[in-house]
Amino acid sequence: MSRAAETDNGRKADRRSTTEEGDLISGDASPGGGVVERMFDATTDTIPEVIAFIAGQAEEWGLHPQRLMQLELAVEEAVVNICLYAYEVPPGELLVRVESGEAAFIVELVDEGVPFDPLGVEEPDLRAPAGERQVGGLGIFLVRRVMDEVAYVRDGSRNVLRLVIRRT
Repeated sequence: MSRAAETDNGRKADRRSTTEEGDLISGDASPGGGVVERMFDATTDTIPEVIAFIAGQAEEWGLHPQRLMQLELAVEEAVVNICLYAYEVPPGELLVRVESGEAAFIVELVDEGVPFDPLGVEEPDLRAPAGERQVGGLGIFLVRRVMDEVAYVRDGSRNVLRLVIRRT
């Protein structure tokens, strides 16, 4: 995912640096483009830190406050599920990768927990009485509704959940 730049001798050079907070920055980290990564412990105690990290990047990118609230809601739901269910022997780690493009802000949540495709969960029947509904599924339903795109891939030993939100 990192971007490359031409060096003087014509070879591609990976442009990476770290911030004072230890974030890995690849490419141009300006509001118009770039990738920033940070590793967190996959515990519910770190959820506020994860949200603050992502929200800070989204604010710098210029995400509208209403869309920012939607992003924070989706991230919280996804991260809670990772913290509670991904690792058979908790805690594990959660890699958060943020990419800001011209028109879209992308968050990837990467864990090495048990394989789980949240998009494979059947959508809940919201018309059924609450007592008759199957337990679970409302969180990913909500994530799908507030994000412009949601994708999942199993990449080797890693679950990668990709959340995309556009400026408008």
